[in-house]
Amino acid sequence: MREAGAKATLFGAVLLSSLTIWAVHFQQGQERDAMYKGVLKDDERRREKMQKREDELRESQRKREIYEQVQRVKSESEI
Repeated sequence: MREAGAKATLFGAVLLSSLTIWAVHFQQGQERDAMYKGVLKDDERRREKMQKREDELRESQRKREIYEQVQRVKSESEI
């Protein structure tokens, strides 16, 4: 009887340890995936921000061209 109880205890301990290790690895995989998605989102935000800045620069250049057609602009050497 003692031998069967010891085997059952050992089996239970090994099973519990195995499940714990699997759960930790599974959780780490989930966290790694979530972190990677965060990096992708950051890259997309950075790309959108850069695109917005480029659009604003083009708009500013367009306005400057219109302004310079309407009004004479002094160069730095004339100032």
